[in-house]
Amino acid sequence: MFSVDDHLLHLEGEALPRDVSAAQARALLEGGARCRAPVSGAVYGTLLNDRHALEALGDAVNAPPYKAPPRAPILYLKPRNTLAGHRARVVVPGAEGVQVGASLGIVIGRTAARVAAREALDYIAGFTLVADLSVPHESVYRPSVRFRARDNFCVIGPTVLARRHVADPDNLAIHVDIDGAARFSANTATSVRKVAQLLADVTDFMTLAPGDVITLGVPHGSPVAHEGARATISIEGWPSLAVEFIAPHAAQGATA
Repeated sequence: MFSVDDHLLHLEGEALPRDVSAAQARALLEGGARCRAPVSGAVYGTLLNDRHALEALGDAVNAPPYKAPPRAPILYLKPRNTLAGHRARVVVPGAEGVQVGASLGIVIGRTAARVAAREALDYIAGFTLVADLSVPHESVYRPSVRFRARDNFCVIGPTVLARRHVADPDNLAIHVDIDGAARFSANTATSVRKVAQLLADVTDFMTLAPGDVITLGVPHGSPVAHEGARATISIEGWPSLAVEFIAPHAAQGATA
């Protein structure tokens, strides 16, 4: 089992995550706390689960290699080296920058295999923010390890909110601010597969373990950050997730 009573966060330098109240979490984060990812299970990204992303493909979705809209979830793994926490420092590998994909992270509470959609929410321990980062690229047919699996390219947190705190995960406003300016807004309501249906479809062919995370998917049109930028990802009243983007020569001594 992976359980969350309130707000789970993992402070940098501490061996284990803390389960604290919203007020305690707010005080720690406002005090400048740097965090590790509050989860340690496998993290799966979901591709083309945003209605606007599919619409942007236009007729190309019916041409090779697609030939039709996806009939099942398209997943990719965010490996262990990508995991980072609140106030992570992320190296920008080139002039094209880093795309800041803000997504809802679904944290699994108990082993989930062949779960029916009507029961799916019972398998969720909580929800978190995921900055699913990637080098900008056009192809979405085969998710690129080179573009999506660089160090610290999956920033999670700062907390996992217990499921009881989230009344409707399918209607959450997501915002990405870069350098303090409101840059991008989206809503989980545009997801092709809602949270329960996504879990049902994924667990039809694979088992999710307690502590695993699956993202609902990155919204279409996510902004790009460059060296020196600071991004803040937020969902309504949740604790915000901060990411700093640095040049390769500044990476020495950087911590995640």
